[in-house]
Amino acid sequence: MADSDYSSSIKSESTAQSHRAAASAGSWKDPKPKSKAPLIFFLFVVLLVLSSSLVMLECSKRQKRITTQNSNAPAPLVVENKAEPKKDPMQEAEESLKTTGVSPVQPAQDDPLDLVTAIGNALANQDYATAEKLIGKQALTSEMLERLKKLSGQGQLKLRLPNPVREVGEIEVNKRARYSLELADREAGRDRIYFDLMKKNNLWSVEKLTLPPSEGEAIARALIVDSLGISDAFLLAALNQNFALAKEFVNPEKVSDATLAGLCILFEEGNYKLREEKPLRSVIQKETVASFLANVEASDGTQAAQFAITLKKSSEHPNWVIDELNLDQLLSDYANRVAGGDVYYTPLIKNPAGGDTLVLYFDFDAEEITPRTERQLAIVAMILKTDNKKKIHLSGHTDALGSADYNQSLSAKRAEAVKENLITAGVNPAQIVTAAKGLSEPRRPNVNAEGQDDPDGRRANRRTEIYLDF
Repeated sequence: MADSDYSSSIKSESTAQSHRAAASAGSWKDPKPKSKAPLIFFLFVVLLVLSSSLVMLECSKRQKRITTQNSNAPAPLVVENKAEPKKDPMQEAEESLKTTGVSPVQPAQDDPLDLVTAIGNALANQDYATAEKLIGKQALTSEMLERLKKLSGQGQLKLRLPNPVREVGEIEVNKRARYSLELADREAGRDRIYFDLMKKNNLWSVEKLTLPPSEGEAIARALIVDSLGISDAFLLAALNQNFALAKEFVNPEKVSDATLAGLCILFEEGNYKLREEKPLRSVIQKETVASFLANVEASDGTQAAQFAITLKKSSEHPNWVIDELNLDQLLSDYANRVAGGDVYYTPLIKNPAGGDTLVLYFDFDAEEITPRTERQLAIVAMILKTDNKKKIHLSGHTDALGSADYNQSLSAKRAEAVKENLITAGVNPAQIVTAAKGLSEPRRPNVNAEGQDDPDGRRANRRTEIYLDF
């Protein structure tokens, strides 16, 4: 009985311990399991903190970008009483240029023509602030600015249209160049403003400004007396048939009057003009010697030619003077365009006694002056009338067709025809000496190597030569 009770007691105790172990382990059999709410709340808080951190980081980045973009922006103007802010003079100048249809240009440009054109437009519009900016402080003094204002004041400065800017030429190859602003309705010699330009880092800027003489000041033969300035002044004088002025720029011992007259005739008959781009190209620039290639072209721009100008200066000639003119290429171009390719049929030939001689040509068996000859003689007459002490020698010539007596008479008539034309143009008869050479001094053979008649050779022999004896 006791053993049974003891055994039952042990079973009861074992069963109770099993129930307690199951309860402590959270058995599914537990009617009241433990709550998971604290864990869920913890996870929610973590997610909320992470979300807030990401939002704050993005806002910080956006603020940084805005600050960077506006770091170079000017501070906002504080306007009191709603008054308009005062504009910078340069801003007003640029706005003024916009109203005239001209865009503002910076002082340094990759195109020198654009730079000088912009300066000219600013001066014509009396926009001195823009002109001062374009020229730059290096070249424009306060005195020059005041003179520019006087030049352009009261609408007096008018640009010569359609080409108000002219390229003069090179001062230094591909580094320095000179341009002129051409002014309209002004006296010759006061009608140009010169700009020496300098190229640096492929941009051009104004290095030097040369203004024309003011009213009352004497007009110089050449406004700029360096080698380029003298060459330019000489060319302009020759192109305008101003023999007397052209002669002032040459060494008379090296460049004869006949050469100068021949150049004037070539320019007139060939209808040449200076080439717009690089009319004078620098070849040599030394202390006492300078050389340029003068580039000219037909007036219609169809064909270009060039000739060489050499200048020197010495103790005898302290200023630059033209010491040599090499017209060979110009004469060749003239022969091709005007003389039908005949290089002998040119207005300038070498004289056996030295120097150059002018030549006038006649038609076969004719003594009449042609329109072409009249244009040439007009230049000769102009030269002679500058000094009535100057004399010329005229010699008439013929080809070999016909008798010697007939050709002697014909050559005399040709020389006399030239003389009469000059007298009619106002030349004093005492300045003219004539001679008849007949067929005795041909320039070219009248027959070819096979002994047959050569019309081209005979054409060069029908002539009157003009030797300028001064």
